[in-house]
Amino acid sequence: MVREVRIYIEGGGDANSKARLRQGFHQFLAELVNMARSRRIRWNLVACGGRNAAFDNFVTALRTHQDALNILLVDSEGPVSSGPRDHLSQRDGWNLNNVSDDQCHLMVQMMESWLIADTEALKMFYGQGFNANAIPRHANVEQIAKAQVESALEAATRTTQAGNYHKIRHGPQILGLVDVERVRRAATHCERLFATVMSRMNAP
Repeated sequence: MVREVRIYIEGGGDANSKARLRQGFHQFLAELVNMARSRRIRWNLVACGGRNAAFDNFVTALRTHQDALNILLVDSEGPVSSGPRDHLSQRDGWNLNNVSDDQCHLMVQMMESWLIADTEALKMFYGQGFNANAIPRHANVEQIAKAQVESALEAATRTTQAGNYHKIRHGPQILGLVDVERVRRAATHCERLFATVMSRMNAP
């Protein structure tokens, strides 16, 4: 039985921005957080900064927190045509030979892909001047290229009072606003994260 869940997340800069990112993910993953609490499972989100730092912290946790369910969550940085573990091994050259595939999870193709799955949340955050028409409409946001996601967010937010989308300043707040069910329907790997953690926490 899982007694602790530790998720090592790519993202954040200084201590304050890492705290904001943890809060955003805490809200986004609220269903899992509440499930953990109801089962008295310890829950720990670790914002690590860059992707290599996330990997390094994750690998360290495999040694120092052997009884926990340790999970690595990073951007895929492009389309995914294999399992998450193989994708990261091939793309980043990371040694994941002793890691199970259900410990590796991806935001495909980047965290912002999850954000554009809910145009209403973006509109709520940016308010007047937000150009919803600049956001691509796609049933599967994972098929939208990273560069297109970035340019769409820039175009959609350019004339808003908050200014152009900023990953550190805006991303965590929007993550806490999005309709999680909408994101899960639009992003297979997001659904996979929820399903995997739920399954592991439900296992005897």
